[in-house]
Amino acid sequence: MKTTLHDIESSAYLKALAQKLKEMEEFEQPKWAVFVKTSAARERPPFESEWWWTRAASILRQLYIKGVIGTQKLRTKYGGKKDRGMRPNKFYKGSGKIIRTILQQAEKAGLVEKVKEKKSGRKLTKKGKEFLDSVAAEIKK
Repeated sequence: MKTTLHDIESSAYLKALAQKLKEMEEFEQPKWAVFVKTSAARERPPFESEWWWTRAASILRQLYIKGVIGTQKLRTKYGGKKDRGMRPNKFYKGSGKIIRTILQQAEKAGLVEKVKEKKSGRKLTKKGKEFLDSVAAEIKK
């Protein structure tokens, strides 16, 4: 029976996938990523030095699970509530620039393609699904 990412715990899968993506030359962290916040709701940039590849792994996992998904849905997924002091918290979307850049890197690697049908956005290619399944199979061993 074929192993998919549904058979594995998500945190272990994301760590392994992030490590694989870090080895690929297409997934390179831009220079500006060190200084940028991941959302307007965040106070500071991420502490973790490997956060770019973890986010890329998470986005690819979402594409696998949901099929076709656009940048705006992903911005909502990676957003959060901003602490506004005495005022009530308010939801802000995540950074679209980070998501678009990661999706463009995945397109360059041949893992993702654009879709302009009834539901537009991006989806995994056959190569992308095979890549994600191969990572799942390695973890399952």
